Amino acid sequence: MTATTAATPKTEVLPISSTKVKTGRSLLGTAWLRIRRSKIALLALGVVVALILFALLAPLLTAIEGQDPYTTHTGPEYLDNFTTPGLPLPGFMYPSAQHWLGIEPGLGRDLFARLAYGAQISLLIALLATIVSVTIGTLMGAAAGFFGGKVDAFISRTIDLFLAFPHLLLVLSLTPILASRLANTPLGKGSFVPVASLIIILGFFGWAYLARVVRGQVLSIREQEYIEAARSYGANHRTIILKQVVPNVMGVVLVYATMMIPMNITAEAALSFLGVGVKDPTASWGQMLNAAQTGNWYLADPWFLIVPGTALVICVLAFNLLGDAVSDALDPKASRH
Repeated sequence: MTATTAATPKTEVLPISSTKVKTGRSLLGTAWLRIRRSKIALLALGVVVALILFALLAPLLTAIEGQDPYTTHTGPEYLDNFTTPGLPLPGFMYPSAQHWLGIEPGLGRDLFARLAYGAQISLLIALLATIVSVTIGTLMGAAAGFFGGKVDAFISRTIDLFLAFPHLLLVLSLTPILASRLANTPLGKGSFVPVASLIIILGFFGWAYLARVVRGQVLSIREQEYIEAARSYGANHRTIILKQVVPNVMGVVLVYATMMIPMNITAEAALSFLGVGVKDPTASWGQMLNAAQTGNWYLADPWFLIVPGTALVICVLAFNLLGDAVSDALDPKASRH
């Protein structure tokens, strides 16, 4: 009698390297994927990048044009037109091969050069003021939510106090005072005083709303298991806040920052237009708007008001659209596929 054995099928074992493991995307990776799928978001991002490059490359672009933002063109052929605001302006004051956007009335400085250098000042003030506000707001909100108790009560009442102030009136009144104080400091050299004062004022009074939002986020984060694990390993409060808490609220902070940049650009333009911001001859978009309405030149022809006004509208609109796109992309309730 012969024993028969059933043949055992062989199972092929694939190496680990050949198997495909589907991994989830990170929050930032998912956000970037969502932004790429939105034509409006990509267009806004492209405009923002173009504006930043325009500001950074201002010296190169004006060198190619052959002009600068300070040289005046007040020869005999200009003076008659400059001294009569009610008359139509001559054709040589409009865009040409020599002056790409024309020249301004009064002093006859090149508009393209002043627009490019004005972009540097306006974006510099907006970005640095946003960094100041975001830093203060994030740290204050994280401390209030993490420690609770008296620390939370003190910071929360401070936030309420800052939010209760009439922001515009405070900025209008404090900017000249701070500028005079900075005049005798290293920041007072040259024409940097109004720039430094605007950065400090806008940054110092812009953190309260972000702090309140961050505090609400941290109140739930501090109860998570990984915070308790960090405590059990002996991590101090400073390490937990900076390495565990703050990174988990960066989505909210990033959205707020993208929204705050256009607010600061508009605030700088408004303050410079009202005469308490950037002063002539330093160029900024708000100062250019102020110069356009001085002497009623915009009544003869609105071109000198249109150039900085259009740049300001495009910049603010692009940042606002990008902020909306970032907010939607970082929304954890949205689908992550």
